[in-house]
This record gives sequence, C-alpha cells and structure tokens, in this order.
Amino acid sequence: MTSLIGGLVFCISFLALEVQATYRPYGGYHPRQHQADSPIVPRQTFQRSFQQQQPFQSVQQGQQHIGNVQQPAQLSQNQTTIDLGETHCKSRPLDLVFIIDSSRSVRPQEFEKVKIFLADMVDTLEIGADATRVAVVNYASTVKIEFLLKTHFDKPGLKAALARIESLAAGTMTGLAIKTAMEETFTEGSGARLTNKNIAKVAIIVTDGRPQDTVEEVAAAARAAGIEIYAVGVDRADMKSLRLMASLPLDEHVFYVETYGVIEKLTSKFRETLCGVDACALGHDCDHICVNNNNNSYGCKCREGYTLNADKKTCSRSLQNQNQNQNRNQNGSGSNEDANEMSGNELSEDACMCEAQIAFQMKMQSTIKQLTNKLDDLSRKVTQFGGRR
Repeated sequence: MTSLIGGLVFCISFLALEVQATYRPYGGYHPRQHQADSPIVPRQTFQRSFQQQQPFQSVQQGQQHIGNVQQPAQLSQNQTTIDLGETHCKSRPLDLVFIIDSSRSVRPQEFEKVKIFLADMVDTLEIGADATRVAVVNYASTVKIEFLLKTHFDKPGLKAALARIESLAAGTMTGLAIKTAMEETFTEGSGARLTNKNIAKVAIIVTDGRPQDTVEEVAAAARAAGIEIYAVGVDRADMKSLRLMASLPLDEHVFYVETYGVIEKLTSKFRETLCGVDACALGHDCDHICVNNNNNSYGCKCREGYTLNADKKTCSRSLQNQNQNQNRNQNGSGSNEDANEMSGNELSEDACMCEAQIAFQMKMQSTIKQLTNKLDDLSRKVTQFGGRR
C-alpha cells in the first residue's frame, strides 16, 4: 500500500512539473516552448539564404531570377520555399512614393505594365491613414505629382487613381523627379508623418533610360533626409545611375529587368523587403501582453490592475488593486477569485493563448485534481487499516 501511494505521489509531481514547464505564471502560453513544433524563419534568415546569388541579375521572359532572389521553381532540394503569406510578416506602416518614368521610350503598352505593377504592390500593403500611405510622382522632361500621401487612404480609390495616370513623353529628368518627391511629397503638409513616429519613408524609382540631369547629389540629399531609395531599371536603364540613386546595401536596393513584361515579378521581392517582422509572434518575454512596434521590435503591457516593472517585461499588482483585494478579503468575498488567480487559472485573459492550449491546461488540472482525490481516499483507507490493527 505504501509503494502504491509513493507511485501516485511521483506521478502527480511529474505532471505538475510538465504543466509548470509549459505554462508561465498567470496561466500564460509561452510561444518559445513550442518552436520545435512550429519552426519560424526570421526575415534576416530569409535574406541570408539568398546572399550567394549575384546582385543585379536580370529577369527575362521565361526565367525565374529577380534581382538577387531565385524563385521557388528553381529552388534546389536543400532550400526551403518560403510563402510570405504564412510567415510572421507584418505589414508595417510606410510613407511610400513611387517615382515613375513615362518618357517617350516607354511605349503605351509598357506604361500599362508599370501601372499594373504599382497596383499589385498596393495589393500587398495595408493601406490607410494609420497604415501605409502612397503617393505617385510621374516624370519625363517635366514632373507631375499625380497624388499626394494624404489623398487616398483606401485601396479601391488608390488603385482607381493609378489606373488614370497617363504618360508624359519627352525626356528623362530623373534628378528633378527625386528633388520634387523630397521637397513636395515627403512633407508633413503633403501627408508624410513626423520623424518621431518611426514611419519609414520609402521611394521606389522605375526607369528605363539614362537620366538627362544629375542624380548623385539630389539622391544623396534625399537619403540624408531619411528617405530609403529603391531603383528599378528596365531594358536600356543605366546601371551606374541606378547605383548612384539607390540606398545601401546596393544588392538590396537595385533591381534590373529586361522588359516591362516581367516587371510584375518584382512584386513578391518588394513584398518581402518592405515587410515588417511580427516580433511578438517570433517569441517574447512579456508577462502579460506583447505589443508590436513599428521598428520590428516589441514592447510589453500589463493587464488592468497591474503595473509594468522596471525591467519592462514583468508585471506586479498595482497598489490600488492590492487595496481592493484586501477590502474584499476582509468582507469575506473575492477569496476564491484570488485563489484561482494565484493558482494560475486566468485562462481567458492571456493574449498569447488559443483554445487548444486552454483545453490542454484545463485537462491537466482536472487530471491532477482527480489523482489528488484518489490519493486522499487511499490515505484515509490506510489510516483506517492501521487503526484496526
């Protein structure tokens, strides 16, 4: 009988340790404990996996290379195909300006391809006043601002405006277009957000020719003002000029395609490049609630009645909450609630939990309770048996 009781005690202890290892205080599900079941590939790993590709490779019809990225159709068996829609990619807010070349060298049907590319890019982004804002600067020998960052805050209206853009013909004043974008679209009056809001300012230049003005100084000034520049060259585009315009590192900011017919293939690359990381989903140390920031990091918050400690991760009961609990205990109420909270039964309040984890924890708690009851019953029987002897 004694050995049976010892075995039951061992089983209960083992189960308790398993539950404690899986669940944090306050009943929280800890995502880092389950990474082995659900491997996560960070954005940095995704980029490194393609660094062996040669930069500035061309994209031809029938080929599968884009910039320095190889498409899934060409992946070898030891490479992993990454579906960006299934990774922890989070659409981060941007102030995004497209600067598009519509000079005479861009034929009408080719210019329509550019507009399709822009519409496809918009489809990959979260558009809104508090999300990504988009403007378009159209240029040839003159520059025309088609619409500003403050003009369209919904996808249907934005895509309709893109469809109405017409080519300008004539020359290729790329430097003037960059200067106009910097001075007239990336401003607070035009809808750009303040620097202290940590909203990235991004310009994507699409051109098929050699600039007829200087681009190096004006592009450097734009980059110094905090604008990240991507340069997309098509067909006869001058690679030297693209490099002078783009931000560093060049292999992540300069792209070249052979024809406008395949420019839409760059959409998936830009989607990954402009994507923000869902830092909370990658794992966090927050006691209660994890909140994603705009700079691919996270912060911690506490549930109501708690305050964030100096470590910015753990939470403690606020003084007001403690006083309320003391009053309830003195009145003989709320003791069960407090006991449940201290035992880790706040199942529904943890933001990281889902129904499967809740059900598992409840099942484990029920099992432990049943085993405890059986142990108590056996203890009583042992006591009765000892009394009879």
